[in-house]
Formats: sequence, structure tokens, C-alpha cells
Amino acid sequence: MKGGVLSQMRTMERPERYGLSLTDEGRYRLLVEAVTDYAIYMLDPDGYVTSWNAGARRSTGYERKEILGEHFSRFYTPEDRTRGLPVHTLEVAEKQDKCEEEGWRVRKDGTRFWAHAVCEPVHDHAGRLVGFAVITRDLTERRKAAEELKQSNEQFRILVQSVTDYAIYMLDPGGIISNWNAGAERLKGYRSDEIVGQHYSKFFTEEDREAGLPDRNLKIAARQGRFESEGWRIRKDGSRFWASVVVDPIRDETGKLLGFAKVTRDFTERRNTQQALEQAREALFQSQKLEAIGQLTGGVAHDFNNILAAILGSLELVRKRLPDDRQTSALVNNAILAAQRGATLTQRMLMFARRQKLHPERTDIPSLVRGMGGLMQRTLTSSVRIETRFPLTLPPVLVDPNQLESALLNLAINARDAMPGGGTIVIAAREESRPSLPDRTTPDHLVCLSVTDNGEGMDEETLERAVEPFFTTKGVGKGTGLGLSMVKGLADESNGRLVLKSKKGQGTTVELWLPVAHAEDELPKLADGTRDAATPPPPLTVLAVDDDNLVLMNVEAMLQDLGHNVYTASSAAEAMEVLHRGTHVDLIVSDQAMPHMTGIQLAELVKETWPDIAFVIATGYLELPTDVGDVVTLTKPYMESDLRRAIAAAIEGRRARAD
Repeated sequence: MKGGVLSQMRTMERPERYGLSLTDEGRYRLLVEAVTDYAIYMLDPDGYVTSWNAGARRSTGYERKEILGEHFSRFYTPEDRTRGLPVHTLEVAEKQDKCEEEGWRVRKDGTRFWAHAVCEPVHDHAGRLVGFAVITRDLTERRKAAEELKQSNEQFRILVQSVTDYAIYMLDPGGIISNWNAGAERLKGYRSDEIVGQHYSKFFTEEDREAGLPDRNLKIAARQGRFESEGWRIRKDGSRFWASVVVDPIRDETGKLLGFAKVTRDFTERRNTQQALEQAREALFQSQKLEAIGQLTGGVAHDFNNILAAILGSLELVRKRLPDDRQTSALVNNAILAAQRGATLTQRMLMFARRQKLHPERTDIPSLVRGMGGLMQRTLTSSVRIETRFPLTLPPVLVDPNQLESALLNLAINARDAMPGGGTIVIAAREESRPSLPDRTTPDHLVCLSVTDNGEGMDEETLERAVEPFFTTKGVGKGTGLGLSMVKGLADESNGRLVLKSKKGQGTTVELWLPVAHAEDELPKLADGTRDAATPPPPLTVLAVDDDNLVLMNVEAMLQDLGHNVYTASSAAEAMEVLHRGTHVDLIVSDQAMPHMTGIQLAELVKETWPDIAFVIATGYLELPTDVGDVVTLTKPYMESDLRRAIAAAIEGRRARAD
């Protein structure tokens, strides 16, 4: 402190050496006495106090008369006195011309304060040591504030380091990582010694680095005061996670940019949950849409099938009565085919909209495919070629053959649409025991029927959604998105599986796994109008019931053409009136969907009083109650031959009950 208070104190001791008068010495003595923030006092060469200012009295509590002549060691703590620190201080000051230190000092009342002390030797004009000048300042409050700041910083450091759900770290203005917390290590996989000093762009994907996102993010944070975003980031092991990122600039008091504080959180699970929720909402929406279409289609199909039933029945009867005119017969046959196509369309829509009642049979796949080869080739364009690859021996499968034909036709059309420039469709089959299928609950012995194209193929996202109802990649008006959904429904209801294999630009293979039919799977003769009875029944008295007069007239005409005596009723109540009049009836052919009472309800009511009456229920729907007893069902629209088989099956069932 040369030039400071100590120098001034030296001057007071040797004023003549510096050319000062006693008047000057008096002034400096007044100056020292006036200082209250510093304890300024003199010691003799042995360390005894020889002068004492007001600042010393204020900081230590000793009055001048109490402390003059006392050794200055009393200001030191007992521990420091034991260590010999007071003597050491004087020795250092004498040898080095100054001793400066900080430490605890003791007041008169025994309390301690943190002091900054400077001790300098004082010499006379001959250079002899005459004592020491000491200046002490109480820094207790400053030390307390520093300790609190240090403690606060340490607590903050511990807090940041203890956070494991967030990666919290600092960047310099250029994006270089300067520190690293435990959360960052857990989240990104890097230890602090591996990553500090590296550029933070290491965490970005290659695409984002090429797009310049790391630098852009820091510039936005510096310009706008904050940057926040979500995106893919890379861990040390190369895996990706979906990150929520916040970057805040750090500036000093002058506004100079010192760096950035960066907080990153792994939101992969939350993102997956949100996506799953969105998919569930979409699935619910599609399910509701499907249910609405199902309800609408059910009502429309009933009316449409009634119309088709009247058309088909009438055309068939007209064809039987036509003169031998080839041109007229061709026109009638064409009209019948058109009506049958309309019936098939209605059945497919019902199949999409609701579960269909399947009629599984032992089905030979090669024979079925060969039988529909002409239909498929006519449906496809001339630029598409069909190949079949079947082994020499292939066991039959248990499946509804009509629905399998529809499924194959759907798959062939999808394959054609995937090859706009033409190509080859391969239909193949193989037998396999215990196949490895996803989520397999199917039988151990199956046949795989596959349809393969060499078309555009599907990416992973499209492949995952391909069987969703209403999902389609075709243009507006070129696809309903129900084809694969229908095929999957057929596979599931047949106790099989549908497997899709595809890669973008490498074509698609659709595998339909179906259970092998065994001898015990041979179906007994069911009460179903689609199977022939052993012998045609004799002429019967039949009661026809339908609320649609067009259909009723058509049914009456077909029954009469088959040689039966026919009564008609336009409702279930009217049918009961006919029976209560005592009219003998062998068989009732009734519509299912009628107001006030359905066909099944009518059958149950009739059997309470007339249990020997056989029943055939005709329906335009694809579902009926599962418990219908020995009632024979007949799907609308139907031909006269279908009606004949249904009647035969019903009479045979009645005969079997009687036996």
C-alpha cells in the first residue's frame, strides 16, 4: 500500500526525512484518526500496540486506554495464536517489507470477524526497525455474501447435476459444449469428458446438419431471445429420439453474448402416445363411418335385393316361356347376368359393412382358380398376364368358395392397378405345417394361397395401413379402400391369416393362409337352400309371406311353376290369419325383414301351434340370428333352382325330425 495510509503513517514517524513540518504531521494524524472503516494502529518491534485510531476502536471494540501497551496477538483466535501466526506475521513483514493476509480476528466481546490485514515495518532515519504499521478491514459481510454466492452456485450446480430427465448444458457463442449434466449423459449417452469441447451439431441428424439447422437455431435464439422446437436427435449409439429443445442466450451486463443455455427433453414416448391416440381416434372415426355405412347399406340392400329378386325371378320364368328365338333368349340371358352382377355387388357391400355368414366347404384351390381364370382375364387388361403355380398335390381347404373367388378377384384387380404399364400376376399355393405367422392362433396345418405382382410396391407406412377400412392409395373414384379389408375378414373368419409383403418398387405379395380341410370337416347336410336335397319334394301347399308385393308375386309364380299350391300373405299377421282359418299348410316361405314381426319371429310363433310346418326364410341381409333352429335360410335374390333346393332341404329336415 505504498502511497497509501501506511506510507502516510511512516511519514508521521519520520517527517524530517520527507521534508514535512510538524504541522503536516498533525494533519496526517488527524486524517488517520478520522478513518472509521479501517483499523489503523502501530506496534512496537515486539508487537505491542502503541497507537489506536477510531476505526480500530469501532471494529474491535477496544478503547484506546484498554489496548495501548497490549500485545496485538489478542486479536487472533486461540488456534492462530497456538500456531504462532502473530509472530509469523511480523517476521514476514520485516523480511519482505509487507505481510498481507485474511483470516478470523476476535473482538473484545469474543465475537469473530473476517479481516483483511496489511502489516508493514516502520524504520527510523537510520534504517532501524522501530515498529509496524497495521491496517485491518472488517470483510465479514463481504465474505458472507461471497460464501452465500458460492453456496448458491454449488446448490445450483448440484441441482442441475441431479436432474436426470432433462439434458441441461451450456454452449459458447459458436455452439461448442462447455459443460454437461447427468441428464444429458443419460439422455444422449456421452460422458462429460467425451463431449465437452465438441460442437452440439453432433446431436442432429445428417439431414438437419445439411439443412444448416444447428447454426440457424442459435441465430434465432440470439436474435429473438429464445428458440424452441421439436425434432429428431441422435444418441451416441446412433439411435434416434424425439426431442423437445429450448435454447436461451446468456448475456453479460453490457448485453454481450456469452453463450447459450440449452435444455433438451426426450419426448419420444409422448410423441408415440399422441400418434397412437390420433390413430385410435382415426380408427374410431372409421369404425363409426363403417357402422353408419353398414346401417345404410343394410336397409338399401333389402330393398335392392327385393327388386333384384323380382327381376331375376320374372326373367327366369319369362325365359322358360319364350319361343325358340335365339336373339330374344340372348337378351334375356344378358338381363339375368346383369341382375346377378347387381346381386353380387350388393352382397360385397354387405360383406364390407358387416360380418357375413360364411358357408365353408372342402374347396380345391387349383380347381377354383382354373374355374375363374376366364373371369379374371376378362377383368384385367390385355397387358397383364396371369401365371399359376400349384404343386402336383395340394390338400383341400375349408373355406367359403364363393367368398374366396371374390377375394381372389379383388387381389387380382389390386395387382393390376399396381402395374399401370402391365406385368405378370402369379397365383401360387403351397402346403405348410406349423408356419411362422405373426400373432398366430391358426391351426398347425395350412395352405398358403398367394397373389404376387411385380408392380410399384408399398413403403412401410402404406403397408402398415393397407388393411384399414377405407384406406386407399388409388385416385378418387378408383378404389373404396375395402378390398383388402374384406380379404382379411374372410381370412380371420375362416380361422386363417392374411399376410402382406411388399417393398417400394419391388412389387407386392398377398398371402392368404387357410386351414386344411380334413375328413371330420365334411359338413353334414344343413338346412340351407344352397345345397341339393336327395330327392325333389312332391307338390306341397305353400304359404308365401312378403311385405313387398313385387317379390310376393314373383315368389308365387316360381312356386306355382314348381308345381306347388300357393297361398299368399303380405305380413306376418295376415299369415297367422290364413293358418287360423284352418288352411292346411306344409311349408311357409317368408321374408325376414318385415314390419312388426320378422320371419324368424313368425317361425317361432307358428311352431308353437303347428310344429310340423317347415320353414324357409329369405333375406337380403347377410346376418340372421344364430339360433334359428331347423329353419332353412335363402339369400335374396335367388333363382328358381335355389328356391327348389331350399324347399327340398326344409322338407327333408321335417322328415328327419319325424323319424
